[in-house]
Amino acid sequence: MHIQILTPAPPGSRAGNRATAERWATLLRNAGHTVSVVTGLSSEDCDVFIALHAWRSHEAIREFHQVKPSVPVITVLTGTDIYHHQLEYPQDTHRSMALADALIGLHHLVAQDIPEVYRSKLITVLQSAGTITPSRTDPGYFDVCVIGHLRDEKDSLRAALACHYLPESSRVRVFNAGKPHTEHWQRQAEAEQARNPRFQWLGELDKPATDALMARSKVMVISSVMEGGANVVSEACRAGLPIIASDIPGNRGLLGSDYPGYFRVMDEQHLAQVLYRAESSPHYLSQLQQWVSKLAGEFVPEAEQKALLKAIEVAIANSKKRLSP
Repeated sequence: MHIQILTPAPPGSRAGNRATAERWATLLRNAGHTVSVVTGLSSEDCDVFIALHAWRSHEAIREFHQVKPSVPVITVLTGTDIYHHQLEYPQDTHRSMALADALIGLHHLVAQDIPEVYRSKLITVLQSAGTITPSRTDPGYFDVCVIGHLRDEKDSLRAALACHYLPESSRVRVFNAGKPHTEHWQRQAEAEQARNPRFQWLGELDKPATDALMARSKVMVISSVMEGGANVVSEACRAGLPIIASDIPGNRGLLGSDYPGYFRVMDEQHLAQVLYRAESSPHYLSQLQQWVSKLAGEFVPEAEQKALLKAIEVAIANSKKRLSP
């Protein structure tokens, strides 16, 4: 089959949607399909159309459905789609969900957070990651990484703010890798770095540099206020890197409701308590490490490929039902 994957992120972008599209293209090609990754509607024929982002891609989904109504459409639900307007979804988001023959959610709890009418066509696809071998770190420090673009949804400086509530004896250093989405975020990061000796903003890193940062870190913090299923969680689990995560559905849907490493959303004092516990208690740190290592098998490429192919099967079957007289 020829499959088109639409992503709002252009070639060369390090945005999560672009990385997902490129990884899925590889997995589907490895399964024997022809795949095109596009940023807008293409005149090229295809057998299945996959659109990342129900809200941002709405116009493309609507136009594609009008022009090629017989082609199965799969819409991928991001954190912005599910949680940014959760109390009242925009009409565009509703319409994208309705037009889709299948929906893809990126964590196990998505079904609880979308309208019931769309749940029957939802398939969970957990994003995969490669392995990262831990490297030796300076024993004089307890290095913490935060990986993700600086923006409101990520609450990107929460770990940096938590540093101010750590005891003076703490060895924690926070390294934040990510591109600022606005000048305001850049100014915030620069100001925090200037006043916080425990914090360093590294800017946007390429994949090898990001992997090296994870390899030398003791813990990763994911402080988002909303997530559709962050790939950095998959990467940390595959690396055996303990995670301290905000207590939100997108994180619980990957790590499990009983995961012992959550902190209250946007609460830097609570995050500081959890960070210091991880630093000062080898037993607790080992507990987190063992938990993420047990989850690692869920985030292998073979599992992601299998789930993707299932979503395509569901979309094709639902499309046939939709077109039958």
